[in-house]
Amino acid sequence: MLSALALALSPTFFVMLLGYSAGRTGHINNMHVTELTIVVMSYCLPASLFVATASSKWSELTNQWPVLLSLGIVMMGIYLLWYAYQRLARGQDSSEASLQSLAVGQPNFAAAAFPVITALFGASHLSTVAVGIAVGSLLPSPLTLALLELDKSKYRGGKADVCRGRATVKAAGVAQLRRASARALSKPIVLAPVLGMLVSLSGWQLPEVVAVSLRQIGSAAGGMGLLVTGLVLSESEFRLSFNTALGVAVSNIAQPLLAFFICRAVSAPAEITELSVIMAALPSGFFGILFGNSYGRLSVEANSTIIASTIFSALTLAVAIGWTYSYGG
Repeated sequence: MLSALALALSPTFFVMLLGYSAGRTGHINNMHVTELTIVVMSYCLPASLFVATASSKWSELTNQWPVLLSLGIVMMGIYLLWYAYQRLARGQDSSEASLQSLAVGQPNFAAAAFPVITALFGASHLSTVAVGIAVGSLLPSPLTLALLELDKSKYRGGKADVCRGRATVKAAGVAQLRRASARALSKPIVLAPVLGMLVSLSGWQLPEVVAVSLRQIGSAAGGMGLLVTGLVLSESEFRLSFNTALGVAVSNIAQPLLAFFICRAVSAPAEITELSVIMAALPSGFFGILFGNSYGRLSVEANSTIIASTIFSALTLAVAIGWTYSYGG
C-alpha cells in the first residue's frame, strides 16, 4: 500500500515543487508561461490522450461501463453543483466558477492514475485509466473551455446590440454560445480522445511506429503539466479559506464515496468498484490551472484547492487504497 501511495504522490509533489522553485527563484519566468502551456495543451496531452484511448481494445473499454458511469456522474454532478454554488451563493463570475468546479470535480488522471493503478492492479488494468481520461476530457473539460470562451467574448459588440433591442441581444447571446462551444470542442485536448475512441471502436490497431512516435511526446504530458502547474502556482498565493477546505473535502472524500455507492447501485463487480473508488480518490487535476493560464485567468481559490487536495490526498488516498485491500478480500 505504501509503495502504491508513494508512486502516485511522490512524482506529483516533486515535479510541482520543481516548477514552483524554478518560478520563485526566477530561473524560469513565471509571468510568461503561455508558450509552455500551449506545448502541454496542444501537443503533449492530446498525444497522450489519443494513444491511451486508441491503444485500448473497445471490448476492454465497454467492459468498464460501471467505471465510466460512476466517474461520469460523480464528476459532472460535483462540477455542476459546485458551479451553481459559486455562482448563486458566492456571486463568482462564470470563468472563476468553472475553474473552481474543474479543480474540485476532475481528479488528476493525467499524472497520478497510471502509477497508482499499475501498482495496485497491474498494467492489464490501464484501460481503466483510459476510460477515466476519456470521461474527464469529454465532459467537464470541454464545458469549462466553453464557459471560458463564452466569458472571453461575452461583451464583444454588447453596447451596439443593446441599442437594437432585446431580440438582437438574445440572438447575439445564442451566437456567442454557439461560437464558444465550437471553439471549445475543436481544441486538440477534446478531439484527441474522441479520435482515439473511434480508432478503438473500428478495431484498427495503431501501427507501432505511430504509437511509439506519439508516446514520445505524450509521455511528457504528466511531467510538463505538473511543471507548468508549479510555475503558475509560484506566482499565486496559497489561500486556505473555508471555500477551499470545503472543495477539498468534496474532491477527496465525497467523490470516492459517491463512486462507491453508484457502483453498488448498479451491482458492479468488486474489482470494478475498487477501480472506480481509487480513480475518484485521486487528488485534483491540473487542467484547471492550465486552462486558466491559457485564458489569462488566475484563480487563487482553484489553485489553492489543487495544492490542498494533493497534500490531503496523502491521507485520503491511503485510506482508499487500504479499503481496496479489505473490500477485495
